[in-house]
Amino acid sequence: MTESITNSRCHAIIHTAAVASGAGNAVPVPGFGWAADTVALTGMAVALAAVFGKDLTKSAASAVAVAALKRQVLKKPLKCIGKELCKLIPWGGQAVSAVVSAGLVEAAGWSLVKQFESGNFKALD
Repeated sequence: MTESITNSRCHAIIHTAAVASGAGNAVPVPGFGWAADTVALTGMAVALAAVFGKDLTKSAASAVAVAALKRQVLKKPLKCIGKELCKLIPWGGQAVSAVVSAGLVEAAGWSLVKQFESGNFKALD
């Protein structure tokens, strides 16, 4: 598979997961966003593994999703806490939460792509 095809598939998978995560985070319930993020990241990890010819079980993908989410939370803790707290502000806070969550999922997705490309993905061995 050529690099441009792989890149376009990765773009489609990551953007779809980011949109799904953002939609889930638009729900005005603090804490619900973490579940939406985990589901989006799990599906994204399975799809990205398939693009790179790897076989990733759902349980391994769930572990990958939680690890990716944990890395993003540790990198940007205030942003993650703020995205949940801002849901308490009607309409505007929910929109902010959705945008922040989509950005976090995008960052986690490209981090997974770099790991797949470099071969540093230990969960697949």
